[in-house]
Amino acid sequence: MARAGRQQTEALTPRSARGESVRVIAQRYARERGPLLEILHAVQAEHGHIADEDVAEIADVLNLSVAEVHGTVSFYHDFRRSPAADHEVQICRAEACQAVGAADLWAATEQHFAHREDVEVREVFCFGNCALGPSASIDGRLRGHVTIDDIATAESGWSR
Repeated sequence: MARAGRQQTEALTPRSARGESVRVIAQRYARERGPLLEILHAVQAEHGHIADEDVAEIADVLNLSVAEVHGTVSFYHDFRRSPAADHEVQICRAEACQAVGAADLWAATEQHFAHREDVEVREVFCFGNCALGPSASIDGRLRGHVTIDDIATAESGWSR
């Protein structure tokens, strides 16, 4: 027996433009085997993050519960639930980088950007740049032998 989905109430609650866009993306992948991750990646690529509205639309297209889709989104750290900050600093916290000062770099970076809502500081567990630790990615650019001064220099090029 199919679950009662949004289709039954569609006439009463029209979709937003975003909801319609997400539905089209989900339908594009729906017939593939195990399409949920592909759909989530495509939605995030299109809209920048996975909103609650998106979870409900995807669940409806795939005939899954909202909890199943939400569980997948929340399990994988690459999926965003809110729009990204203007800048992202990722610090490697894996063993090789920890051995050469990544813990101190992490703490200094978090403290440095504590007042900046437009900067997100995230931890990553290995960039594969171990010989050049501590490693960091600043706005998608991988760097090695990073210090807090390097991060402050990169920040100086950002407009506020």
